[in-house]
Amino acid sequence: MSDQAPSLMSQRFRGYFPIVIDIETAGFNAQTDAVLELAASILQFDDNDNLEIAQTHHYHIEPFEGANLEQASLDFTGIDPYNPLRAAVSEHDALHDLFKHVRKAMKAQGCHRAILVAHNAAFDQGFFKAATARSGLKRDPFHPFVTFDTTTLAGLAIGQTVLAKACIEAGIPFDNKEAHSALYDTERTAELFCYIVNKWKDLGGWPMAVPAQDEE
Repeated sequence: MSDQAPSLMSQRFRGYFPIVIDIETAGFNAQTDAVLELAASILQFDDNDNLEIAQTHHYHIEPFEGANLEQASLDFTGIDPYNPLRAAVSEHDALHDLFKHVRKAMKAQGCHRAILVAHNAAFDQGFFKAATARSGLKRDPFHPFVTFDTTTLAGLAIGQTVLAKACIEAGIPFDNKEAHSALYDTERTAELFCYIVNKWKDLGGWPMAVPAQDEE
């Protein structure tokens, strides 16, 4: 986009392209425990310069060879890793497909790097990067360590840190029976992130006003 005006997306996040992620796992150790489900929402600005979900990609994922499966985690999520109806794919195939969509969206907006957005982002980032490393994928479009954490943002903007409570406070419907599905949690997290960004704009927080200079 060198011969075009910078997009609103590239201006708003300093060239970063936010991708909202949720990962369901078979434990808490990113190095040993399986990734079982991944969803990612790609965002866009609408005609009124409000951030919204453009598309969401969802993958059921096969446990990697030798992966640990904690029964307590499986009971919590209700995921049967070996149910053939899941139509699960490998970590490599899921991430390869997702990266393709992310790079295409980034290019269209003139952004130079994707940034992971998640609720309790350190958890999802750890599993995401571990799966990427196991897959041997070299063209990872995501920043290696910077994230946007909606837990922190919601605590600041709404006074709530639990996803369900933050969504309800923001007027976003939340069904606890649907929670802990990567697809559902990703889209609620994306709606929450969009709400916070858009609310900040409506309050006059962005674009930043340039202070008037006193005349000598």
